[in-house]
Amino acid sequence: MPNIKSAIKRVKTTEARRAQNIQVKSAMRTAVKNFEALVANNDLDNAKAAYAVASKKLDKAAQKGLIHKNAANRQKSRLAKKLNGLSA
Repeated sequence: MPNIKSAIKRVKTTEARRAQNIQVKSAMRTAVKNFEALVANNDLDNAKAAYAVASKKLDKAAQKGLIHKNAANRQKSRLAKKLNGLSA
């Protein structure tokens, strides 16, 4: 355990940030899984709404630096491809 005041604060802030990052990443993954489940069930209307939510969560995670910007764009592109395949 750190015994310097600034190091103690660092541990606290690091834990708080880590918890927040885990929460954002988990919500992102859940949104993507929900979208993919709707695509698998051929539910077009709900899939469009879920795509909007998933793309927003991906953008937010990229903005916070949890995933790379290009990785978020790649995932959004793949989800859009699935959505377009469903509507075609």
